[in-house]
Amino acid sequence: MPHTDIQWFAIMNSLVIVLFLSGMVAMITIRSLHKDIARYNSVESSEEAQEEFGWKLVHGDVFRPPNMGMLFSVLCGNGAQIIIMTFITLFFACLGFLSPANRGSLATTAIVLFVFLGCPAGYVSARLYKTFGGERWKSNVILTSFLVTGIQFCIFFIMNLILWGEHSSAAIPFSTMVVILLLWFGITTPLTFLGAFYGYKKRAIEHPVRTNTIPRTIPEQIFYTKPLPGIVMGGILPFGCIFIQLFFIMNSIWSH
Repeated sequence: MPHTDIQWFAIMNSLVIVLFLSGMVAMITIRSLHKDIARYNSVESSEEAQEEFGWKLVHGDVFRPPNMGMLFSVLCGNGAQIIIMTFITLFFACLGFLSPANRGSLATTAIVLFVFLGCPAGYVSARLYKTFGGERWKSNVILTSFLVTGIQFCIFFIMNLILWGEHSSAAIPFSTMVVILLLWFGITTPLTFLGAFYGYKKRAIEHPVRTNTIPRTIPEQIFYTKPLPGIVMGGILPFGCIFIQLFFIMNSIWSH
């Protein structure tokens, strides 16, 4: 079909921008580290050696547990589950096992893999939560099993209700919804508990530096280093690079 032609120039343009920005950030970081290391090596007296400067100022606060450690570990566990599912699905698709002629094979494979990858989600979440010094391990496992997948299922169910109301042929039958629920509660949840069991049996991740007992005071920040402007400015460039690829991917999925 004519609209599925790949715009190689736009894609190459985006890749060049990404490589240029990545190289620029890497150069700035390496240059700063080289300057600090050279300064550390040139320190002569013990008094100067005891005084911390540069990136060593924050080394005692880098591994401080976050305020919302429970939520962070739950999202990391579910993220590991989704990343592994994505890579395995793409691997099988690249080998030619998932033919585009067989409609739904890609989605079915992704769902089945997601269901059976509850073990890595529970393991990553439990290990990270233990590293943060968390003690509410039951809440952690339950949230890993039901928080993200529960939100996904609620959105999916509401959209399907709208399709049922419109008598659309794209609506999923009620029996299929029951099967999805059985897969969720009967396979994913027990596997998440199993992964969490092994995660808690492991030792907590050891950090390369000690965390200071008293947190360092954070100085007054300039307006563009605050969270909202930082998110906006940090997100514009990656979005600008990936927008063209997203446009073609959406076109190929939804056929305009």
